[in-house]
Amino acid sequence: MMSNETRDVQVQETEKQEVMESGAERTRDQIAFVPRADIYETNETIVVVADMPGVDENSLDITLENDVLTINGYVEPVALDDYRLAYAEYRVGDYHRRFTLSNQIDRENIEATVKDGVLRLHLPKAAPTTRKIAVKAG
Repeated sequence: MMSNETRDVQVQETEKQEVMESGAERTRDQIAFVPRADIYETNETIVVVADMPGVDENSLDITLENDVLTINGYVEPVALDDYRLAYAEYRVGDYHRRFTLSNQIDRENIEATVKDGVLRLHLPKAAPTTRKIAVKAG
């Protein structure tokens, strides 16, 4: 049975979106792209899945500083011996993306895996903290 409900669908451009840094200089002489990402949530965790073709565990740098999770993926262009590029639709470059984390994330137990150019970040939710505060006369 099909629903009569309609949903707005936002169409994404198929071309990679280039990183536009404000005030920051890149230390690598290579273009950088914003990796496309999907975010999934359960009661216990948030999972970020980001497409980063050409990136492996040795070319990823993930840092958490002041509630900002920064992902940098470095890709080295591959030159084919005895060939010259005649036409290209795919641009090779690094990847850069930032996420601001809420205080609901357990920062000590964040895990990252990468396979076939797909990064998976597991961000476990912190246990709620509720405690009774004793009041003294005074």
